[in-house]
Amino acid sequence: MHESHKPAHHRGSLDKQTWLLLIVNGLYITANALSGTFLGVYIWKESNNFTVLGWFTLLTNVFMAVTFWIAGNWVKEGNKMICLRIGTAVSAVFYATVLLLGKNAFHYIWLLGIIQGLSIGFFWLSFNVIYFEVTNAGNRDRFNGWTGVMGSVVGMIAPWCSGYLISRLADEKGYRIVFMISLGIFVACVAVSFFLRNRRMEGNYHWLLPFRIMKKRGTPWRPIFGALAAQGLRESVFGVMIGLLVFIHTGSEMQLGNFALITSAVGFVSFYATGRWLKPAWRPPAMLVGTIVMTLVIIPLFFGVNYTNLLIFGIGAALFIPLYTIPMTSAVFDMIGTAEDSVKERVEYVVMRELALNVGRITGMIIFITTVYVSREPLVINCMLLFVGSAPILSWVFMRKRLLPQHR
Repeated sequence: MHESHKPAHHRGSLDKQTWLLLIVNGLYITANALSGTFLGVYIWKESNNFTVLGWFTLLTNVFMAVTFWIAGNWVKEGNKMICLRIGTAVSAVFYATVLLLGKNAFHYIWLLGIIQGLSIGFFWLSFNVIYFEVTNAGNRDRFNGWTGVMGSVVGMIAPWCSGYLISRLADEKGYRIVFMISLGIFVACVAVSFFLRNRRMEGNYHWLLPFRIMKKRGTPWRPIFGALAAQGLRESVFGVMIGLLVFIHTGSEMQLGNFALITSAVGFVSFYATGRWLKPAWRPPAMLVGTIVMTLVIIPLFFGVNYTNLLIFGIGAALFIPLYTIPMTSAVFDMIGTAEDSVKERVEYVVMRELALNVGRITGMIIFITTVYVSREPLVINCMLLFVGSAPILSWVFMRKRLLPQHR
């Protein structure tokens, strides 16, 4: 259904289905925040090797991309709700595998990367298709704001609780308890998903549609693809590095939990305010300000990588990243909703969006692995972080003409 033809009562407010989807998202990110925040630390403590973490993340991103593309057929021609539940279940399998492997987990980084990539691919492909179906151009910024708020609340509470447990319990007991709690939350996430309505889709899955679209001259999806790839470039590297740097320079899981608590508290306020008051007409300047500040807050690290400077970075990024991600996400999904054809082929367009993000994530990890292989000097690492961290400016350059309401 073209977005302009959706019922009026759905355009501005969030209905029961959107709130259910927010709950599913909240449970999923809670389970991952509890364990995922410390997964890199867990692997690092046993391997003491940046490259191992880099290869784990690279494998995750590669198999995530492959899963997005292949599972697109199942989501469109089968049942996307089953795909969502399988993604959640495989996430549970991932943490169960980590529990079974224990201290030997880093020796099986290839297996863990594959499982993680499959779980993320299945879940987020189906989630994003459902997200497109239950939202519209009128309430997408609000939904994304609430998603950010929930993510920030989870980011405040979950890592702090994990850090407290891990730091208070001897040996690996704290990690094992945290991983087991995540398993239980994934089960709850599956249960809630049964209340989501499965909207049937028409037509067959067009395997090569993303590639055909990219071949067209003048298509708006070329700059959008570049913008998404730039977003993924930053995500992958900073997702690995920041939490690990906090742990390395403090030697404490509790301090990492405190770092997550403080930065997520700032993010909570910022996401709430941005989601509530950002208007579509303000997207271009908001995104520009967000990208510039997200880059500038990396500079303090050049004066010393310590907890204080990492906290300055974390607070600055948390404060301004909503100005970047909310306009970006909303504008891309608004583009999918501009015409009947793109709405009917929403799965293929979501797949293309995820492929673009993963092109950036894979590129980012290749840059990261190459950098730490050549040198691990602080100056070299900081230069790499500044280079990768400035990628959102490129996103704005590509997206600036696609953010305004008249382009929807």
